[in-house]
Amino acid sequence: MKDTELQDSLMHKGACLIANDASGKGEAAERLELLRGWLERQPGRTALEIVHRGENLSEVARRAVDDGYGTVIVAGGDGTISTVAGVLAGTGVRMGVIPAGTFNYFARGLGIPEDIEGALDVIETGVARPAQIGRINDKVFLNNASLGAYPAILDQREGIYRRWGRSRIAAHWSTVKALLTATRPQRMKVTVDGEVRRIKTPLVFIANSAYQLDEFELEGADSIRNGEFALFMAEDCGRWKMLLFAVKLAWRRMVAGRDMTLICGREIRIESAKSHLLIARDGEKERMKTPFVFKVEDDVLDVIVPGEGRPAA
Repeated sequence: MKDTELQDSLMHKGACLIANDASGKGEAAERLELLRGWLERQPGRTALEIVHRGENLSEVARRAVDDGYGTVIVAGGDGTISTVAGVLAGTGVRMGVIPAGTFNYFARGLGIPEDIEGALDVIETGVARPAQIGRINDKVFLNNASLGAYPAILDQREGIYRRWGRSRIAAHWSTVKALLTATRPQRMKVTVDGEVRRIKTPLVFIANSAYQLDEFELEGADSIRNGEFALFMAEDCGRWKMLLFAVKLAWRRMVAGRDMTLICGREIRIESAKSHLLIARDGEKERMKTPFVFKVEDDVLDVIVPGEGRPAA
């Protein structure tokens, strides 16, 4: 979509901006006021939806779609953005992104700046492009989904964030702490594009973000760019080897074939003897019914990104 077409759509179909309440203090409150002021200056129909703690984010996004907005802009971290994307996928409504999380892999991978003014400039001057998303059964994910040790890491991370605040250092420390008490390996039947493997592993990680793999210097990024998932499976090992696994990952020393198994493909099916397993999607965890079917979808969600000729973030 050309810049003029995007601006015409913003003017006639309008834009709804969804942002978290974020307690209404300090930097978060300043960000909210900046967003409110920017939205008030836009032409056409606009709305600001502030999501409060305990409110259903999916319902807020679905209401924006039902109200006929042509663009929904979401300010938040990867988990918030992923939830809204799950509602918008397949509706024809475009998504604007204002990254406000810890890692912001999805936005950074699309070249969207992490500063709020830069992200708003992209929404005003950018173009709408289809983004590759992943789907596990009926749920959408943008960056990654995982089974095993990683959901345990998220449990540790929530406690560390409450005590020390959100930061990338705190996130990495939560990884180390969780792996010292990692969950037991699980037996699974894994089918990738028809090829069957039976494995016992403490960690399964399905990557959909080439940017994230590039940042950690992992193989598989080119396969994601070609429309596939990168599936990583750790070897069956104890907690200390899992800790070594995390150290190698942090220091960019992880090697596929030596430290883990890497398989790439467009469709992945994971079966387990257990009827439900805890799974993490873009930093959010939930218990889901097995089996899990992962599929790549590359034409169901348009995201506003920097236009041609503009530098990436």
